[in-house]
Amino acid sequence: MANESIKHNDCVNFSSIDVAKGICRISNEMVFIDTSTCGNFKEVHKCKNCSNFKNLNKDNTGLCTGLKKEAWTFGELSAVTCEGYKSNKASE
Repeated sequence: MANESIKHNDCVNFSSIDVAKGICRISNEMVFIDTSTCGNFKEVHKCKNCSNFKNLNKDNTGLCTGLKKEAWTFGELSAVTCEGYKSNKASE
């Protein structure tokens, strides 16, 4: 993926070690979060990747509209167990 806004920590194959780096579960190699992703990239469920995440502001905070009660939330929040998560991608 050539998209600069996509980072390794946006991939389900990334296992974080600290704020700057982690391990790729596919290659078992150390990778920096802010380097280009590979062809094995698979988007992790985060609020920012949900079609129910609206009104994103400059601080990466937006409104979750996918649950019974709307609430402000942070875009980087993991949505792996969220009942209201709905991927932005048409194919998922």
